[in-house]
Amino acid sequence: MNILDLSAYQIADLVKRGEISAAEVLESVLEHIHTVDGRSGSLDYDGSSLEDDQKVHAFITLAEDRARSQAASLDQRLQEGEDIGPLGGVPFTVKDIFCVKDMRTTAASRILENFIAPYSATPVARMEAAGGILLGKVNLDEFTHGSSSESSAFKPTPRNPWALDRVPGGSSGGSTAAVAAGEGFLSLGTDTAGSIRQPAAFCGVVGMKPTYGRVSRYGLIAFGSSLDCPGPVARDVRDAALMLNAIAGADKRDATAAALEVPDYLDGLEDGVRGLRIGLSPDYFRVTFPDPESGEIREEPISPEIEDAVLRAAGRLAEVGADIVDGVPMPHNRYGIPAYFVISRVEAASNLHRYDGVKYGYRTPDQVKDLHELYRKTRAQSLGYQPKLRILMGMYVSAAQYSEKYYQRALRVRTLIRRDFEQIFDPQGKYRLDALLTPTTPTNAFPIGAVYGDSVLMQYADQLTVAANHAGIPGLSIPAGFDADDLPIGIQLLGADFSEAILLRIGRAFEMNTANDEWRKRTCLIL
Repeated sequence: MNILDLSAYQIADLVKRGEISAAEVLESVLEHIHTVDGRSGSLDYDGSSLEDDQKVHAFITLAEDRARSQAASLDQRLQEGEDIGPLGGVPFTVKDIFCVKDMRTTAASRILENFIAPYSATPVARMEAAGGILLGKVNLDEFTHGSSSESSAFKPTPRNPWALDRVPGGSSGGSTAAVAAGEGFLSLGTDTAGSIRQPAAFCGVVGMKPTYGRVSRYGLIAFGSSLDCPGPVARDVRDAALMLNAIAGADKRDATAAALEVPDYLDGLEDGVRGLRIGLSPDYFRVTFPDPESGEIREEPISPEIEDAVLRAAGRLAEVGADIVDGVPMPHNRYGIPAYFVISRVEAASNLHRYDGVKYGYRTPDQVKDLHELYRKTRAQSLGYQPKLRILMGMYVSAAQYSEKYYQRALRVRTLIRRDFEQIFDPQGKYRLDALLTPTTPTNAFPIGAVYGDSVLMQYADQLTVAANHAGIPGLSIPAGFDADDLPIGIQLLGADFSEAILLRIGRAFEMNTANDEWRKRTCLIL
């Protein structure tokens, strides 16, 4: 039995039944990490080497001693007859945007290089309470500002395990790369415009953005507070459901966490899709973006291979009883990125003001004459290009003379996007959908360095995912095959508020229906 080939669900079951110990599972994973990951991200990066080019580099902090202590404690508790929880013995990683008590939490930024969190984020604490073993913190775009994980201050940045010259996506690129490469069975990520779903598609794993408020944001270092959603990254849909069970629910420390009962997402997971209405929208088969040369608005179809994968998936779901509804209009999807450019920058600028060199984190070593100079030098020296860009744009579009022209208009666009979803999911409406099936991304993983530096083009990698963040609805990305370059293709399921159980059920039905397909037998290069 190769432990690395198992799912989180299987690992938890084997540990609980005493067929394998938590310590044995952990040591197998740690050995694999030492083989495939290479050096962890560091501020002391001296340039890429040939060896670096052959490694994944998912981690910023690998917490081996802490993990071994947790595994030993779980094994001891199991011997004493205790219930060690539904994730008992499952190693997992955490995107380094979540606080973990007594562990360095960097947000992949120099300004937090030495910040040791005094408490743990609620989703992390719940994973550990459920018996999960925390392997460490994985890399990301600095403060989650990006779609490729290349903006991290901690180098080398993560690589895509399926093609090491490609990006893993972002901002949760470290999370998806780690799961795809077998460096842990689960990972905790965040999704602000598609930051779980887009890299999940690029790395051939499952990623879910829950409904806003379904998972507590307490202990999450905020980017866009009205958009950020913690969620699971996993190898398959069942593992994602298992993890969502552990992290979802109300939290008295987070006023935005929904005080609604959490269903058991594993219950009814394999009930099939017969009678469910699943829509296809032509508005998700094209992207609209400003031409970088002329500034004119262009419309381009998505990759034909990705469109074909979506249509094939619709056919497979129809074979097992789903009703496929064509021609579903989503007219405001094309405005998701422009609205996001404004709203997220305003919120980012507000959230980044706290990093000033006074309370915690990096402080300039230079002599300063006053507090203003302390702020200016500290932030200039320790924040990367992307956070600085977001601060400047956020301050500009929220200024009194421009607020109505940009910020207020963007908020109105967000309302229109939300209404589009309300109409198609309305049980009394014309379409009465249970889910909308779409591509996750317009292209597959792009080469390292090919897009980085072009903030506009980079942002449009999220055009098919960002609308769900504006609307607050759940979204699930699942693997659906490979393109001619042997890169993974992801497809997306979107649903009404708190419909995670339905999305997971559809995703699981697709997994089961395609279990024997040839593409399911492929393994990534690093394994």
